[in-house]
Amino acid sequence: MLLPQAHSKETINLAALPESSYLHIPFCRRRCFYCDFAVSVVGDKLPTARKEGLPEPLTGSNSGSIAHYIEVLCQEIRTTTTFGKPLQTIFFGGGTPSLLAVEQLSRILVTLDQQFGIAAGAEISMEIDPGTFDLAQVQGYRSAGVNRVSLGVQAFQPELLQACGRSHTITDVYQAVEWVRQAEFENVSLDLISGLPHQTLEDWQESLEKAIALAPTHVSCYDLTIEPVTAFGRQYKPGMQPLPSDETTAEMYRTAQRLLTAAGYDHYEISNYAKSGYQCRHNRVYWENRSFYGFGMGATSYIERDSLRDGKAERVSRPRKTREYYEWVEGRIKDKGLGIKAGQVSSLALSLNPTDLLLDTLMLGLRLAEGLSLVSLIKQFGKAAIERAWACLQPFYANGWIVLTTEQGDRSNLPFTTLPTSGRLRLTDPEGFLFSNVILVSLFEEFE
Repeated sequence: MLLPQAHSKETINLAALPESSYLHIPFCRRRCFYCDFAVSVVGDKLPTARKEGLPEPLTGSNSGSIAHYIEVLCQEIRTTTTFGKPLQTIFFGGGTPSLLAVEQLSRILVTLDQQFGIAAGAEISMEIDPGTFDLAQVQGYRSAGVNRVSLGVQAFQPELLQACGRSHTITDVYQAVEWVRQAEFENVSLDLISGLPHQTLEDWQESLEKAIALAPTHVSCYDLTIEPVTAFGRQYKPGMQPLPSDETTAEMYRTAQRLLTAAGYDHYEISNYAKSGYQCRHNRVYWENRSFYGFGMGATSYIERDSLRDGKAERVSRPRKTREYYEWVEGRIKDKGLGIKAGQVSSLALSLNPTDLLLDTLMLGLRLAEGLSLVSLIKQFGKAAIERAWACLQPFYANGWIVLTTEQGDRSNLPFTTLPTSGRLRLTDPEGFLFSNVILVSLFEEFE
């Protein structure tokens, strides 16, 4: 998203400007059956290799479509106004970023550095899929500046990988971990998915135990969501077999919490566990509802446009289809970098009012183990709004899903009547986290 050039530094709250950037790399060799992300399927092999029966895989090194996308992505970055705050976190997501050639990833990082600056010690994360890279490639990513990788493992059962439409094997997983370690990556995350079709509680426990045995510094455990537009959405109905029952998926969540915390991982966010010092700094930007740049097809930026006193913010989404995204970037270039002008809202922009911001802050902040500061909430949104939220949450406090943490510790046995002036409101682990959607629905119904 562009900040209007009509604004001056005096009218922009510099503290609210982004220090983080998300880069969307949409290319995949195939679309996983659960995926509804903005992706472009490029196939397993080059057209000529397929015709001649050769094994040459399609990558950023030999794909014209990937090369063109990188060119347009860098153009978008260069048309973005900056006020000189260097980036503290960068995240390459997808899609499959590990289809990029090292030179392409380096070019993006150089462009970001030229436009915004990259702070010393910045966290630079990259999603990589087993079976899509080799040792030399991941060593190149490390040399280019990537210092955190997230491996999309998903499951340790071959039949479940196949049922998901994943292209990698269990052998690929262990090879990928070995190469990442040889490339001297210290900060390594593994992604797992629970609630898959035909997945049993025993399968899930086995995946967790095998992930723990690999000793990553971070583990993400996502519960499958059936999206209507996906292959799974056309095959399965939520709550029906062969999907695990709600009771089973709830027990899967509790099992992950039990095994991972026992293995020394801090359950710092609903779906995420980390060894000490290895929480994902970039993702915390989202959960703390801080500003960030988004670049690439389907990416979203969130930037507070004016002072915090005005309470204004905007989310701007890029088009989800390749041609439309290219046209969108071309329009920015023709507009000489003005993009969203002062007093004008793009058709892709969503302005957020104070109620939107409050609900976003509650929805995101309650995902974190430490929860939300009542002092900060009252300061930002006013006592009346927080008293209203406080009253809405009373039933969940009563049943033990929410606690108030003060200097004296957790207070879950005090009368839930008047609004305290300090302390942190947080969900309990695992039950509060497990039923967070019930709590959030109640809050949204109250305010909307």
